[in-house]
Amino acid sequence: MTAAKQATEGQQTKMEMVYDYLMGPRFRQRVEAIAEAFKTMQEDLEKERKVIMKQWAKRETQIDRVMQATVGMYGDLQGIAGKTLQEIEGLELKVLDARKESTDSSDS
Repeated sequence: MTAAKQATEGQQTKMEMVYDYLMGPRFRQRVEAIAEAFKTMQEDLEKERKVIMKQWAKRETQIDRVMQATVGMYGDLQGIAGKTLQEIEGLELKVLDARKESTDSSDS
């Protein structure tokens, strides 16, 4: 037998083994296990996303409440002190309106 003929015979045997493996139960079980793992990962990711979104919403509400209280206190002081009270960076009307607009547009 020549080396080329032996290589061809070996190839045929390997092809048959691969075909048998692909058509057999082990391959199917492995693919099912992979699919199940992906499904579990996707479900976990969705749960994490919901938890994080809930935390972000809570934190955003807290920040809004603190900002409203700070602006209210600053407004009270301006009412008492008048123009002698210096402007505070971040509490100007322009900045507050821009923040409100960006929050409103992200809610849509």
